[in-house]
Amino acid sequence: METVRSNVEETGKPKVREQILHVLKMRGAQTATALAEQLQVSPMAIRQHLQSLKAEAWVTYQEEKRSMGRPVKLWQLTEHSVSRFPDSHADLILEVLRGVETIFGTEGMEKLVTERSRRQIQTYRTKLVEMGVDETWQQRIKAIAHLRNQEGYMAEVVEDADGWLLVENHCPICAAAQTCAGLCHAELDVFQAVLGSTVTVERVEHILKGDRRCAYRVRERE
Repeated sequence: METVRSNVEETGKPKVREQILHVLKMRGAQTATALAEQLQVSPMAIRQHLQSLKAEAWVTYQEEKRSMGRPVKLWQLTEHSVSRFPDSHADLILEVLRGVETIFGTEGMEKLVTERSRRQIQTYRTKLVEMGVDETWQQRIKAIAHLRNQEGYMAEVVEDADGWLLVENHCPICAAAQTCAGLCHAELDVFQAVLGSTVTVERVEHILKGDRRCAYRVRERE
């Protein structure tokens, strides 16, 4: 299991609390023991932090039965915790989107999304050249994850038994996407255009459908 190293003692409460929230956001539900191992903090200290975070409604837990022994508590973030992560000025974006739809209608909104996607594709392609990324889609997907991470998506590339996943553990435009569903559909178009015609891109997890994260399965075309 990957270790998240802490540069503070267990008494550095704000630092450890933020690290706990970060791990839960990036890795999903965790036991207190697993969190302690990753953060290199004692299990007792982790449990104290978790109880404090629970009291503030940042985390909650579900009990999971195991084949032997007592059930374990799997800690996870609450919906309330979304405010702890980047939101890209959600209120302002919502006002702009509603204004566009009111003044220009559905067609105007579609044109706005299309233009945003065009600019994203152009920007990503330019940045990939500046980064010296070669022509393989495997290199491009890693570069895209790096760029999306800079934009607040907490993105990463995961290789599993089925191939490659582009994972976004956070959506900084979630509020806007709830108002304008076309933004989510456009994400697929952007990834497909930047990764190229040799691969297919499929969304297999979606935050707006209740999943913990958004994940895109990338496969090489047969």
